[in-house]
Amino acid sequence: MLHAKVLRLPTIKRLPTYLHILKRLEQEGHEFVSTTALINELDFKPILVRKDLVLMGIPGKPRMGYCLKDLIAAIESFLGWNKTDEAFLIGAGSLGQALMGHKPFEENGLKIIAGFDADPAKTGQTIHGKKIFPMDKLPELVRRMGVRVAIITVPWQEAQKIADLLVEAGIWGIWNFSMVKLKTPPEVVCHNENLSSGLAVFSVRLRKMHQ
Repeated sequence: MLHAKVLRLPTIKRLPTYLHILKRLEQEGHEFVSTTALINELDFKPILVRKDLVLMGIPGKPRMGYCLKDLIAAIESFLGWNKTDEAFLIGAGSLGQALMGHKPFEENGLKIIAGFDADPAKTGQTIHGKKIFPMDKLPELVRRMGVRVAIITVPWQEAQKIADLLVEAGIWGIWNFSMVKLKTPPEVVCHNENLSSGLAVFSVRLRKMHQ
């Protein structure tokens, strides 16, 4: 199995796009896919596609290409999407509720099983099938249920305090949507997701296109 350090970040970011196309082709009844067919569907440079597929360690067959089943399995295994990690979500506001209802997460190995919020009006509710607990229950439930992954969607002012609480409770992985870069110990995987950065790139490209 490939180790994450083998692949560069741009390659990792391209893998879900490949996977989406491969699964669609499989559903359409195809058994094999050629590099040329993938290149024709993607806005990636041909040399990048060829290098990415070689790194998956799946040999292609002359005139047939790659076995879809094997290539899908290799990508899912590398991404860890062939197994499921249970996660808690902290911050049941608009963004948090949207993430709890996002079904592709569970299909790709991340299952949100409960939410937490400091607002008494939200606690006790069930949102998208997930119960919302008060914050003071968080450390106990992390330890009791053995959950090791958390998603933070709280206001940025509260994010670091929440992260510290999660680490102390035993969380190993944090996906942070709070718009602030969190400080965590080196043994904790923390990915800081900045939606505003994506919006900024989109806005600049949009305006340049229509100047």
